[in-house]
Amino acid sequence: MREEESTMNRRVFLTTTAAGAATFAFPAVLRAQSKDPIRIGFPAPLTGPFSAIAADMKQGAELAVDELNAKGGILGRKVEVLIRDDQLKPQVGAQRTQELIEKEGCQFIVGGLAAHVQMAINEQTKKAKVLFISTSQSDEISAKPDTSPITFHEALNPTITSRVVGKWVMENLGKKWWIVYADYAWGKQNNMVLSETNKKHGGTVLGNTPYPLGSAEFSAHLPKIQAAKPEVLVSCTPGADNIAFLKQVKSFGMHQQMKIAQPLHWISVAKQGGPELYQDIYGGMNFYWELQDGNPDVKRYVDSFQKKFGTPPGEYGVYAYSAILEVARGSELAKTT
Repeated sequence: MREEESTMNRRVFLTTTAAGAATFAFPAVLRAQSKDPIRIGFPAPLTGPFSAIAADMKQGAELAVDELNAKGGILGRKVEVLIRDDQLKPQVGAQRTQELIEKEGCQFIVGGLAAHVQMAINEQTKKAKVLFISTSQSDEISAKPDTSPITFHEALNPTITSRVVGKWVMENLGKKWWIVYADYAWGKQNNMVLSETNKKHGGTVLGNTPYPLGSAEFSAHLPKIQAAKPEVLVSCTPGADNIAFLKQVKSFGMHQQMKIAQPLHWISVAKQGGPELYQDIYGGMNFYWELQDGNPDVKRYVDSFQKKFGTPPGEYGVYAYSAILEVARGSELAKTT
């Protein structure tokens, strides 16, 4: 195939996502049309502290594939999603992605649920010239040097989330904060943006406490935070760490001494923790199923999800569902896979 014939127009694909345009070489995607299934690789942390969120993403992806195949697939070809456990480790995420592309013939990669892992996934997809749609919050994934003409981002990012939630916390809960954050890309990004937002609105951050992701032991830090008497304890503790953090904070009686806020609520995690644990915990949300009351598309999605899985959808499952459908829309518009 000549070079000019292996060039796909990004404007064609991005028409489906209302984004910009550029022309780029995309040889791994432009294959001769056949009736073989279109394979979409999906690395996600099925084990570890993000397992509940990853399970929601897995369900969203599976629902999207079911809907596509019920309508004839993509360009008449059946769609398969191959979900692999990246163990929330960058090196494993990179390895799984490489295997999905080289050994299992995936034409697209969707997924990733932690900023540091999705960047490792992205390095592999860029190297192989395979389109990647990230489904996790990250600032770097859509900025140089990590972004690329074939790197797409389905989720919000920490800057958007923490600016909005931080401003609301300043206006409604208090201006003296203490921030506890997971010491990896997502946590660091939120800590930085929250601290900047607090300062911009005339507040004071009394302290910032990092901790290793997945090592959810906070009791040694809590007496110092109590002694500082913040008006708001801001938690950037994702996944199962969030449950452990809130249990320890409440065991110290801190929920009666200060407000507790966090950039995000994770529906699947809150289901595990239970309503009592999450009572009076303030946070932002990417999606909530009651949006169906005012949006017919959301209602259709929620109804389909509940019919298939017997439970309302979470917010990260929506990212996965949407990303799979974007692969289909882009392929149909470009008339190629």
